[in-house]
Amino acid sequence: MYLFKNVSGLRDFLEPFRTKSRKIGFVPTMGALHEGHLSLIRQSLESTQCTVCSIFVNPTQFNQAEDLEKYPRNPAKDLQMLYEVGCHAVFMPPVGEVYPRGIDTSVAIDFGQLAEGLEGRFRPGHFQGVAQVVNRLLSIVEPQQLFMGQKDYQQYLIVRHMVRALELPVEVVMSPTVREANGLAMSSRNARLSAAQRNQAAIIYKSLQDACQWVKQGLSPEQVREKALQQLGIPGFRPDYFEVVDGLTMQPLDNFDGLGMAVACTAVWAGEVRLIDNTILQP
Repeated sequence: MYLFKNVSGLRDFLEPFRTKSRKIGFVPTMGALHEGHLSLIRQSLESTQCTVCSIFVNPTQFNQAEDLEKYPRNPAKDLQMLYEVGCHAVFMPPVGEVYPRGIDTSVAIDFGQLAEGLEGRFRPGHFQGVAQVVNRLLSIVEPQQLFMGQKDYQQYLIVRHMVRALELPVEVVMSPTVREANGLAMSSRNARLSAAQRNQAAIIYKSLQDACQWVKQGLSPEQVREKALQQLGIPGFRPDYFEVVDGLTMQPLDNFDGLGMAVACTAVWAGEVRLIDNTILQP
């Protein structure tokens, strides 16, 4: 495994793969890696000839300085995990390499309805920051495939929209959410949970599972929302939202009639830690 901290070194490493038309897979992360990240690495290893993982805590996607400061960082452990899983190259750049002076890295795309609700409502500017860093990293790595997890479903749709709008030559691949034994979606932020909070946070996945059953029982989207929010309101937990949305537009649903895809999405505060999750109700 090779570690690069500057753009030129990584590009030099990847050039032989490009000249021989060998497929490059890319997994962008902010570090604090867990099994969810490693599952993406494994998928890339199976699908491509070279797998690149980036570790970069992107300042432009945090709308609160405190959240950026508290974001967990453990680069030595991350590198060990990537080495053991068989990743070929790691890109761990300083901010100046990703956002160099004199280069406009902004992304002038109107994401419209995709970015209006859910995370877009509670984290203003977040998706513009995500689009900015992913577009910049894609311009550096130039992969054929980009691997993302379903846990960040709205983010996946934003990135896919950006790739299509900019006509970037990369396939965006979404992989299933990897969960802990109690169903809690694996997340770097889970490291900030106490043992008690981690156990209690199983209620998030349970609410999503129950939502699937409520839909089968004929409940409306609004009834599903109300029951889920009531279920999530346990002591020490505060839901920002539980929404049933169209899986392509991210717009709230009034009914399930004639719909191709429905997704239940939620964000819940466990103490000072914000957790998100989702499930596909209707494929």
